[in-house]
Amino acid sequence: MAEMVMPRLSDTMEEGTILRWLKADGESVKRGEELVEIETDKATMTYESDQEGVLAIVAGEGDTLAVGAVIAHVGEAGANGSGDIGADATTAPPAEAREQPAGAIPPARATPPAAEPALPTPDRAGERVRASPVARRIARESGVDLHTLSGSGPGGRIVKADVEAAGESTPTPAPALESVTGAKGETSTQELLRTQRTIARRMAESKATIPDFTLSVDVDMEECVALRTQLKALARDEIPTQPPTHPAPTYNDMVVKAAALALREYPRANASYRDGAFELHARVNVGVAVATDDALVVPTVFDADTKSVGEIARETRALAERVREGTVTPPELGGGTFTVSNLGMFGVKSFTAIINPPQAAILSVGALEACAVVRDGEILARHTMTVTLACDHRILYGADAARFLARIRELLEAPASLTL
Repeated sequence: MAEMVMPRLSDTMEEGTILRWLKADGESVKRGEELVEIETDKATMTYESDQEGVLAIVAGEGDTLAVGAVIAHVGEAGANGSGDIGADATTAPPAEAREQPAGAIPPARATPPAAEPALPTPDRAGERVRASPVARRIARESGVDLHTLSGSGPGGRIVKADVEAAGESTPTPAPALESVTGAKGETSTQELLRTQRTIARRMAESKATIPDFTLSVDVDMEECVALRTQLKALARDEIPTQPPTHPAPTYNDMVVKAAALALREYPRANASYRDGAFELHARVNVGVAVATDDALVVPTVFDADTKSVGEIARETRALAERVREGTVTPPELGGGTFTVSNLGMFGVKSFTAIINPPQAAILSVGALEACAVVRDGEILARHTMTVTLACDHRILYGADAARFLARIRELLEAPASLTL
């Protein structure tokens, strides 16, 4: 019998929750077959079997286990058609299989008792409905039948928005919340989602352990505005009657590229502090914060210093779409060496973001505005933007951080260098 354990699906993953088994207990599985949907601190993804044989499930749906804990066994088929386990298959209750100590082999069962919850059923064509993991979770919680939906995702895949749209016409009971009435009126308590709990823990860890400081500069974005106007015109000229296949980069894409180039020149800003030592990273991987309804997720643009602004634009759009659909994978959320967070689209002029440990710094981007500035004794209207750098003082000192931030400003004020 081979053990299947909770896999480590990201560099920060400590535990995972079994959302849905895609194979039934006692069913044969092959290597590479989709086996189970697992929710981590960053995303929900489908895990493929790395073993071949008959499945004996240990961890039930909804169970949360540490990385490395046994979730199932895979072995050869026995005479009764289930695993090669020597226990009586008809008398062992299902709870026993889930309450075995770590490493123990649970008893198999050929026929589940009548009172046991029904296993997931295939769709009417005998195949699983094509749906993202988050869409499946929302459908289960809201009582929406996926078989009745038409997917708007790639290849007809059902995504979060499809389930939410269907759920608007399906009345569902309100979640049971603990509520009390006092001087503040009725107060309800709502539990945090796993992702929200992880964010809360990591941000508290950041503020409690990182001696941070911040620097801000105003960037003259006039040349970036002119460059983007030209790029938008080129995009429209591709096929005037159709949407452009390569939309013009946003100002945030330009910031990501400028930061990536500056990180290459100032490697301490691309480092991590861990256990009393600096870890200097060879790759420049910039995380881009994306807001969702329930959390803040940071997918990664890998090797951003070597990619064109156009490549960064296409990649960040695709990543943001997958984040909002719930289809982003843990590898796309890990490996970041620096983070850019932008609230300028909400009219926020400047703010200080919290460092994402163990990274050395995070760059906050404010709104781009037309302001009156003085140039050579004359008052001119120029587009400006405030950027703020929060730094881990254990890695970056004041002068180093100031030079790094000044380099980002130089690159944005002469954006032709971003296209080289």
